[in-house]
Order: sequence, then C-alpha cells, then structure tokens
Amino acid sequence: MWCLNASKKTSPGSFKPPVLNGVGPSCIGLPGGHWPTTLDFLLERFTGVTKAVWCQRMAQGQVVDEYGQLILENSPFVGHKRVYYYREVPHEPRIPFEEVVLFQDDHLVVVDKPHFLPVVPSGGYLNETVLVRLKQKLGIDTLVPVHRIDRDTAGLVMFSKLPQSRACYHALFSKHDIKKTYEAIAPWRTDLTFPLTRQSRIEEAGHFMLQHEVEGPVNAVTDMDLLEVRGTFARYALSPVSGKRHQLRVHMAALGLPIVGDGLYPVLTPEGQIDYDNPLRLLAKSVQFTDPLTGKLRRFESQRSLNWS
Repeated sequence: MWCLNASKKTSPGSFKPPVLNGVGPSCIGLPGGHWPTTLDFLLERFTGVTKAVWCQRMAQGQVVDEYGQLILENSPFVGHKRVYYYREVPHEPRIPFEEVVLFQDDHLVVVDKPHFLPVVPSGGYLNETVLVRLKQKLGIDTLVPVHRIDRDTAGLVMFSKLPQSRACYHALFSKHDIKKTYEAIAPWRTDLTFPLTRQSRIEEAGHFMLQHEVEGPVNAVTDMDLLEVRGTFARYALSPVSGKRHQLRVHMAALGLPIVGDGLYPVLTPEGQIDYDNPLRLLAKSVQFTDPLTGKLRRFESQRSLNWS
C-alpha cells in the first residue's frame, strides 16, 4: 500500500505514481460524459473487474487522478483527466523459465529471454513478464523496453534505464540503424534457393491475433538464408529489414515453411493451450549497432539454441 497527501495538489502531468514491487500503474483517460461517480465509469469501462475489487483498490489508496488526488468510492466523475490505478492478475501462474541479463551499463540492459515469457504486462500477464521481473531483481523502476519480441519467441531484448538517453536507442529501431538476426527451424523445401528476400504487404487478418499478406505497397521485408539442413527440416537465418508484427512468422508461412511450434500460423491454436514441451522454434539470436552515445560498435548474441526435437 502507498499513501498520498490528499491536501497537496500538483499540476497535471507532474504527478508520477510510484512503482509497487516492480509493477507500474495503469492509466486511463476519462472521456467527456455523465456518470455519478468515477467508480460508475470504471465499472462500465472494465466489465471484467468487480465493484468489490475497485472498492478495495480505492480503500488502499491505489486509484488516483493526474493531480495525485485519491479517488474514492463516492468521488464524483470529472471528465477529461487521467486516472492511475494498479491492476492485479489473480492466480497468475508462474512461468517456469528464467530470463538472463547478458549486459548492463549506465544506459542499457540486454536480456536473453526464454520462450513463453512476455516482455511487458498485458492481459493475463503482469508479474510474470520480463519487465516486472527485472524491476524486482535489479531495483530499477525506470526500465522500459527499447523494442519487443513476441511472448512465444526467445532471445534478445534491450531495455533503457534512463529517460534522458532513451530516445537515442529507440531511434536505432525507428531508423533501421540496427541489424537483428533471428534463427528459426522450419520445413526444408528443395525447390527454394537461398539466400532470398521476402517482400510483401502485411496487415491485420480480421482477428486481433493474426496478420496476413495482402496486395499493395510493400511494408515488410525479410532477408532469409539457410544455415543447416537435417532431414526434412532446416535452420534458417532471418533478418527483418522492417518491423511489422509477426513479420517473420507470416513470411515463413507464406513460403510454405511454417516455423515449428507456431500456434498461430498457419492454424490458430485455441487460447490457453500452452505446451511447454513444444515452443515456437524462433530465436532472436543477435543484435548489432553503433552505440549512439559512445560511437562504439556493439554486438550481443543470445546464449540460447533451438531444440530440433
């Protein structure tokens, strides 16, 4: 629990709620409208959260506005301002795999992520995420991922430690000034010649989980090469030039090379069916870039390898 001085009002945007045990607050902007209380709005907006849960959060001082003022059960609704709150995931299962910190300096933390562990909180994942685990272990509340990889994908993720230098590292990705290489295990087709480059347009496929290729201007480019062949399967090197969601998985499936263990492409697996013995055989293997602060060439490589079984 944390307490605020309700009599001391700050200016909008200057109040920053604290991080509690590695978990930062969620934020929602209140719209214009008419609700008797802020609680009434929250109950209507978040139908999966009960009144008892919201009242408990408010009683513990864990719902506040952008001025740092406590929002209580009977606080009147005032539109066009931000509300911060701390959410919980009841009975969140432990993900039985560990992230490994490969590198840390004053500005960056580079982590080798296992399969199945999300990078940031979302949906049913909160404490069991790389971000929250790192905040708890390292005691750095200002950590923010510079980029992300899918929960199903293992390998390298970079985190920024300081707000002052964060934009420099974000720019590496937005300007494509970083070389990322992935490895994947997928079927082997003798009629395809490698190396090759897959270029297409990728858009949402009508389901929030899925993407697909469509006609139109190219927005996704992946360089592909062959590393190793074992029988009817092969290990590939994949280098995304662009950064569309699920780009590597979509491009491989479009070539008739669905990545082993993929629960989305080409067939969507029903939600909740997690098989720890059959991970997606996709690994963010290496990143290389010129450090924007020091000018030094940096290269990091995952210590993980893909299971052929």
